[in-house]
Amino acid sequence: MITFVPGPHLLDSPRGRPWPRLPAPPVTTSATTPRATADVVVVGAGPAGLAVASALWHHGVDDVVVVDRDGRPCGRFFDRIDRLGQRVLRSPYEHHPGVEGYRDCELLDFARLHWARLTAVERREIRMAQAGHRSVVPVDVFEAYCAHLVASHHVAEKTWRGSVREVLPTADAVTVRADRFTVTAAHAVLCLGEERQDAPPSWWGGGRPPAGVSYWDEPVPAGERRIVVGAGLTAAHLISGALDAGREVHWVIRGSGERYQCADVNSSFFRPEGRKRFDSVGWADRLGLMARFRRASVMFEFRPRFERAEAAGQLVVHRGQAVERITTGTGGTVAVRLGGGRAATGDHVVLALGTTPSIGTGLLPDEVVGARDGWPALDERTMAFERAPRVSVIGAAAGMVLGPAARNIDGHRVATARVAAAVAAAVRADRPAAVHREAVGV
Repeated sequence: MITFVPGPHLLDSPRGRPWPRLPAPPVTTSATTPRATADVVVVGAGPAGLAVASALWHHGVDDVVVVDRDGRPCGRFFDRIDRLGQRVLRSPYEHHPGVEGYRDCELLDFARLHWARLTAVERREIRMAQAGHRSVVPVDVFEAYCAHLVASHHVAEKTWRGSVREVLPTADAVTVRADRFTVTAAHAVLCLGEERQDAPPSWWGGGRPPAGVSYWDEPVPAGERRIVVGAGLTAAHLISGALDAGREVHWVIRGSGERYQCADVNSSFFRPEGRKRFDSVGWADRLGLMARFRRASVMFEFRPRFERAEAAGQLVVHRGQAVERITTGTGGTVAVRLGGGRAATGDHVVLALGTTPSIGTGLLPDEVVGARDGWPALDERTMAFERAPRVSVIGAAAGMVLGPAARNIDGHRVATARVAAAVAAAVRADRPAAVHREAVGV
């Protein structure tokens, strides 16, 4: 069997290019907090929240409040990408936060419209996408496309900065309490994403990491010798950036070794037949599929770069090594104690240990979440909580409904189609009753 490994040049698309933007709508209010009531509250303005707000716009649901901790649609998403120095996405052109069932400008359309701004490598990737082959999307193109969606679907003026503290559903409404305001709506959609996985307490005794240790989404100080613990794409970007800066890197992989593949889950799960495969089995088998196919892996494009660095001694890979302890020594050095008495020593350790889906625990009452094996109890048709049908979820939390691809951009789009249709139908059904109550003064 012949394996084709794409070259690492695909990882180096430009970042920060100027892109034409649609004019922003005029500001019609000076309010610093949203209205107290709405038809729908969307919690989270990442790619999933953007997809939901855009889909509801197509359904004619305009009374929407989007609450986001940063107040910027997709702001935190791109901040994290830039912290890693990431230049391309793993998702292909066919995966984007557009809306299924409507003739929106899709990501591939957007890139082709701006053909003159693309490099020769980027243009070749578009041709690959048009031919139905796997392609690589520049972060720059994706960010400009998201800005286009924000402007064309009037998402920015519906987005408010706030940290949500509580989501309280009742039989006829949902109250979302943030740090600075409260909104009561007929429906809420939780687009909470995922949070980083913390290190086991045994590594240093629990609590905040010791000096010389940080997580992947935190600033990393300068240092000649870097230790990266993790086996996924985040770890790969951290390693690549350090190698480009001329640093020596130790890569600690707790599994048997690195795994290279195009997507972070098997591509079959992005297609209807793959989702059908997941739908057709029971809970125990679904858990097995999630464990098997939702594992850390690295894009093929990194492989030539890492193999050259390992052969040259700039990259030292510790495969199949359990981390027993992380200690800070004299002179500021940090040691990662591994199994078998081995150790990796450097100036700084960066932990990229994966993520955990945010399923609503801590916001919703526990009995509403109905957590089972770490997953919420959801209606598979509407993506709503079984015990709170006015609250829906999109993103990684829907994994036991949509399968391993739920956390990906295309999984967001599939979930959005279900949620937006169900919520819009419910909003339309509620409106005659609301008009009647207002007419009779109730």
